[in-house]
Amino acid sequence: MSEITGAVRRTLEGEFPRVWVEGELTDCSDKGGHLYFTLKDAGARLSAVVWRTDATRLRFKLTNGLQVIARGRLSVYAPTGRYQMYVDGLEPRGAGALQLAFEQLKKRLQAEGLFDQARKRPLPLLPRAIGVVTSLEGAALRDIIRVLRTRHAPADIVIAPTRVQGDDAGPEIARAIARVARVANVDVLIVGRGGGSAEDLKAFNEEVVARAIAACPVPVISAVGHEVDTTIADFVADVRAATPSQGAEIVVGQASMFRDRIAGARRQMALLLRSRLDRQRTRLLHAEQRPAFARFRDRVFDRDRQRMDLHERLVGALRTRVQEGHRRLDDLARRLDEQHPQRQLTTRLRRLTTLDERLAGAARHRQGRAASTLQARRDRLAQVGLDTRLAQASRRVDGQLARARQAIDLVWHRGDRQLTALAGQLHALSPLGTLARGYAICWDAPRTTVVRSVDDVTVGTQVHVQLPDGLLQCEVGGTTPAPPPRP
Repeated sequence: MSEITGAVRRTLEGEFPRVWVEGELTDCSDKGGHLYFTLKDAGARLSAVVWRTDATRLRFKLTNGLQVIARGRLSVYAPTGRYQMYVDGLEPRGAGALQLAFEQLKKRLQAEGLFDQARKRPLPLLPRAIGVVTSLEGAALRDIIRVLRTRHAPADIVIAPTRVQGDDAGPEIARAIARVARVANVDVLIVGRGGGSAEDLKAFNEEVVARAIAACPVPVISAVGHEVDTTIADFVADVRAATPSQGAEIVVGQASMFRDRIAGARRQMALLLRSRLDRQRTRLLHAEQRPAFARFRDRVFDRDRQRMDLHERLVGALRTRVQEGHRRLDDLARRLDEQHPQRQLTTRLRRLTTLDERLAGAARHRQGRAASTLQARRDRLAQVGLDTRLAQASRRVDGQLARARQAIDLVWHRGDRQLTALAGQLHALSPLGTLARGYAICWDAPRTTVVRSVDDVTVGTQVHVQLPDGLLQCEVGGTTPAPPPRP
């Protein structure tokens, strides 16, 4: 059995090394990527198979009833003993493979609703950035940039370069669409290329490109350069443009339309406002002519004159109040300067020095007078020659000297106590003494004015707080006015 089957196979393969068979497809099935079907005509049936490696090159889907022309070789399948055709090429009879694949994909996507007008999105009026998916070497990109720059489009241009022709162009276009759609601020996308043959444009008829356009989160303009036919990308896109230049014109035209609408609305608003002002002016004139408003304008002018008089009086009163405040402030500053501890200490030291000089002069004068009296008495005693009287006079002089020294000491101690008392009074009156008892002085930032009220500062104002042992630099975080005094 095997020998007969082998002989039949060799004979069949030798007699029919390459054949073309025309027939109708039936019993089509897909098993592991391999396509199995039967070719039939009015009088015979022929089993056929397309291996996975050849099936990937088919541009259309095999369906029952489709008339095709198959190219391949004949052989015998030994396990069943049936002869069959091993097909390595298929062409639809009557229509080309590309056209058939186009019609099949169009029907399937249309059934899914990808062509519905309800899912078409409006183009943005003022796009922030415009995405472009096309080839860097083609004229389409230059045309798009030229139109956008000539029309002064107020948007950036984000280009995602890709191949637009060839067997792998479809997946690359889909990846470029997904990539540029993720860029921030891209509000509209132009996908296209220049013109070409049906074979050149087949990348825009692939399902992967159609689904990438449908899944794009921003509106898409299909700008494939052909006038007569349309591609699957044209059906799925939100807007179709005949050429890349027209696609750019559509994007820019949205902004122009928006600006024209704004200009028209501005003109209409100006007319409405002018008309309303005219009506109100007419009503005002009618109202002024009524008897009740005969002297209304005069009364308004009188009130305005009174207002101006009151304003001048208020300004004059405020100016006088401010000048009086300045005078009081200058007087207080002068008095504070006079009570400054350093000035008070200098005055008291000057008085103490004067008293000390006067006390020393009095002591010297008193001591000189005592010495002169003692010398005069010694001279008289010497003349008299009475030693006893001299001794008594000497003792009296010594006593007088002792009393003079006591008087001098008493005056000195009294001056010292008076100086101490004056120093205590000065310390009591000194701001430093007041600070030492727990008080503080708050200055403004330049340290030229003392802050006397919470109304003199606001939150965030820089101030300086004077303490006995140093200065604090602070920032006002909040103010709390003192409660009014109880009646």
